[in-house]
Amino acid sequence: MNLNHSVESAEQQFKQILEDFFITIYDERSLSSHGIDHHRRVWNYARELLHYKFSTNSELSSQFTSKLIIACYLHDIGMSVDSGIRHGKHSRNLCIDFLSKNNFSIFEFEDLLETIENHDIKEYTGGNEANDLLTILSVADDLDAFGFSGIYRYSEIYLVRGIKPEMIGEMVIGNAAKRFEHFEKNFGQNVQLFEKHRDRYGILISFFTGYNKQVPSYCFDGQNPLGFCGIVEIFIQMIKNKKALNEILREQEKYQKDHIIQWFFNGLKIEIG
Repeated sequence: MNLNHSVESAEQQFKQILEDFFITIYDERSLSSHGIDHHRRVWNYARELLHYKFSTNSELSSQFTSKLIIACYLHDIGMSVDSGIRHGKHSRNLCIDFLSKNNFSIFEFEDLLETIENHDIKEYTGGNEANDLLTILSVADDLDAFGFSGIYRYSEIYLVRGIKPEMIGEMVIGNAAKRFEHFEKNFGQNVQLFEKHRDRYGILISFFTGYNKQVPSYCFDGQNPLGFCGIVEIFIQMIKNKKALNEILREQEKYQKDHIIQWFFNGLKIEIG
């Protein structure tokens, strides 16, 4: 089966039932950055990676693309239970529920379940490169951690995990560097793909470099969000007031005098569609 046919077949069979299942489980207000839109983008990135990795492979298994779309749509659904490092285990259990509900044999999807459980191990040890399913899911997830969507994702998840805003910048830069290195190792030979996402990685690093410079003189008091730190402060208030991202985006005009906040909101709207 050729690549396009394999992808289309997987989408026809699984996309709607995966989205329906996800929406019944996941409360977007609890962690908007890892909701259904994140999983849709990860699937789109995975499709992009498939094109570069398997474009000359006329025998791509339909079973592989089926497992991949399930992994992309359910890898972070466990965040509905635990936003911490154990979310992969919870995602695995919820994937078992999905497979059982749709009458699939669990034993035929053991590699899928292992991939979902281990997708967030960002030390990239243990021979991940030998596992195409894990590699593509992991890199696709990493690509959504770059650019404007990455600024948003990192900020919200670190805040929800109780990390002080003053510490976020350095942590993001260190974590993102590992993700980018992994992407380059697996797909750096594809110049067009690499350049596209290196630019998005650059946006993330540029933002948090500016953020780190502003932190020492910034007061996170919720009164008047300004600049790079102001964007994270907006997310602090979003979490506190249990708002979803679309509600925050509708309030963009409140910050029309701050060109950095406007730059971020405009870029995020474009990137997340």
